[in-house]
Amino acid sequence: MSARFVEVGDRVYVLRRPRLDVNSTLVVGAAAAVLVDTGSTPAEAAELVEAARRITHLPWSVVNTHHHFDHCFGNQVAAGDPPAPVWAHQEAARLLARPVEVVRDEAYREMIGHDPQLAEQLSHAVVHPPDRTVTRAATLDLGGRVVELWHPGRGHTVGDLVVHVPDADLLVAGDLVEQGAPPSFDDAYPLEWPDTLAAVLRRLGPASVVVPGHGTCVGVDFVRAQHADLVALEWLIRDGHADGAPPEQVAARAPFGPQAAGTAVVRGYAELSNRA
Repeated sequence: MSARFVEVGDRVYVLRRPRLDVNSTLVVGAAAAVLVDTGSTPAEAAELVEAARRITHLPWSVVNTHHHFDHCFGNQVAAGDPPAPVWAHQEAARLLARPVEVVRDEAYREMIGHDPQLAEQLSHAVVHPPDRTVTRAATLDLGGRVVELWHPGRGHTVGDLVVHVPDADLLVAGDLVEQGAPPSFDDAYPLEWPDTLAAVLRRLGPASVVVPGHGTCVGVDFVRAQHADLVALEWLIRDGHADGAPPEQVAARAPFGPQAAGTAVVRGYAELSNRA
């Protein structure tokens, strides 16, 4: 069965891809649309475009919530020809504009131990960097419908961008919120992530729908619980660093499991030593 979008809010649709359990979101207005996150490969992006075109034929802008390959290596196909604008935070755009061999190699090394077939595809990927950048915030008018692009701070990456659809009471959080698996801390800022997610929480109401980067849509209670775990992790890192505790000792007591927490502790120690 071909990939398909499911409506999760008023004219807001999510396609949840089995590979890596990653989400793409389509927001439709009266005159234009927004397509958020484009998948890992041209084939995935082609399926995404086909599924989106079953819902709307309006012109769209593309948004990347951050620079990781599973959210943006489909940009070229999703943008089309002539290419639609591709939006991202300025730091995500900068990272994707590095020499293509560097960007590909990071993706390849991330996946070679998990999915060699995908890793091989990533080693030949066409990287289409964003051409519209956000420093703090930007607004897209879809024709009587406003979509807000907003950088709440560093967390999962240096350049996280959320997509807020106020009239649907819905927020696309990217990997600042993870469902179904622990958050990824490989190039994260675990000491800043709690404050960043707290800023996101201040935009949410009791009935808000949150689209995580991976997994099923969640509500505000889920986000609050993840925020509480991130706060606990932050203070374990701070205390462990002050005590000179080995990272693995701190990780054993931390939320999210020893593997994810171990990466977070190493990153947090680097932050506290000004090496992140």
